[in-house]
Amino acid sequence: MSPSFFEIVQLSDGDYALKRVDDESAPLVKISFSQEARELMENRDMTVARAMIDAGIQAVSHINDAVDWEDADPEDFELHAHHTLH
Repeated sequence: MSPSFFEIVQLSDGDYALKRVDDESAPLVKISFSQEARELMENRDMTVARAMIDAGIQAVSHINDAVDWEDADPEDFELHAHHTLH
């Protein structure tokens, strides 16, 4: 299997997305900022979106490193309600 390459793009609606370079299907991740947030970031929204995606990738990597997937119990990974962090 060949390695996948990813890119962060700005969509036509102004949102940012992480997608595979060679794949036109739906993006893996989308980030949307309100107009107020964009103004507070003073045109640095792409930098913030990139940092958010990078943090997510690192978090997944740490989770994958910490779990022995062969011995893991599927019930330990049940879907939970969405939470808002403040």
